[in-house]
Amino acid sequence: MRRIAIAVAASTMSLSLAGCGMLGASGDSTTATPTKSNDITVGVLMPEKTNTRYAEFDYPIIKAKVAALTQNKGKTEYVNADGDAPTQDSQMQKMIDDKVDVILLDAVDSHKIAAMVKKAKEANIPVIAYDRLAEGPIDAYVSFDNELVGEVQGRTLVEAIGNADLSDKIVMVNGSPTDPNAGQFKQGALNELNGRVTIAKTYDTDKWSPEIAQASMTKAINAIGKDNIAGVYSANDAMAGGIIKALEAAGVSDGDLPPITGQDAELAAVQRIVAGEQYMSVYKPYPGEAEAAAEAAVAKVQGRDIQFDALTRDKVDSPTDKDIPAKLVTVVALTKSNIKETVVADGIYKVSEICTAAYKAACDAIGLK
Repeated sequence: MRRIAIAVAASTMSLSLAGCGMLGASGDSTTATPTKSNDITVGVLMPEKTNTRYAEFDYPIIKAKVAALTQNKGKTEYVNADGDAPTQDSQMQKMIDDKVDVILLDAVDSHKIAAMVKKAKEANIPVIAYDRLAEGPIDAYVSFDNELVGEVQGRTLVEAIGNADLSDKIVMVNGSPTDPNAGQFKQGALNELNGRVTIAKTYDTDKWSPEIAQASMTKAINAIGKDNIAGVYSANDAMAGGIIKALEAAGVSDGDLPPITGQDAELAAVQRIVAGEQYMSVYKPYPGEAEAAAEAAVAKVQGRDIQFDALTRDKVDSPTDKDIPAKLVTVVALTKSNIKETVVADGIYKVSEICTAAYKAACDAIGLK
């Protein structure tokens, strides 16, 4: 059993779902007698639309898994708050009023949502925090090992710089201060960067906005000089796109871009990696996270305690609660060298989707066919 505190997280590797055999833990409807039938409703609240993964990957996987676990009798209700905390409060209140059976919550603001989590608890509706650790009396947390994400980003950036030392200046463009994951990504990255390079400028990015990231990068270029930036830590792919725009606007050609990190393996980012514009992303196997969340939700609401406990063997602490059952999924550094073995092999993208006409030559050059 491992513990991850929201403020100071342990940096050990989490076990993979496949390696533990956890994905099938609640898949057999005969393993226990449920306290509720398969006719259940799972409310799914996602935080924002800047990142395309929620609508394209997470929710469709959750929906399909809930259906499979309930003999197609279970339903999912999906809403996205588009980065607005009051909107998410209203969406969650409606789900409470509608008496959904369980809520999967990816919080816009992990602190402000605590009151709504308490309301759901009072209404006997379990809440499972998804991807971001919400405050309040949540029943479980399913996410990736977020500090490991930052460590992978930081380590890969240092390796990309090559023979890095304190004369190498980097810029850190971190995620939203209202997202607890952003703090964990940042801490993980600092574990790898501190003492190995000089962090010349660092910025937080409200709502993970690519436009704000672009503006921050422009400030950094003006302060440091475009030729004095050895690398850029970008907490996610969407912001990396804005950062590249800022560098190009400053006159940095594609071939001279410093190594830039990312996260989420968005299609545009994978194409930028193929083209050599972005050095890496972090591939987070969404099927593993989303399916584990769906299984935990169904097991929890149906009273399958053995299956629920098997799925949530990790423990995490939030600022308001301790010993929260959790499932933390491991991640992979995505570079030119392993696109085929990761996002293509897992069915996230087809080669034809990545290697469009604009990227065909670059794909051919790295043997991506």
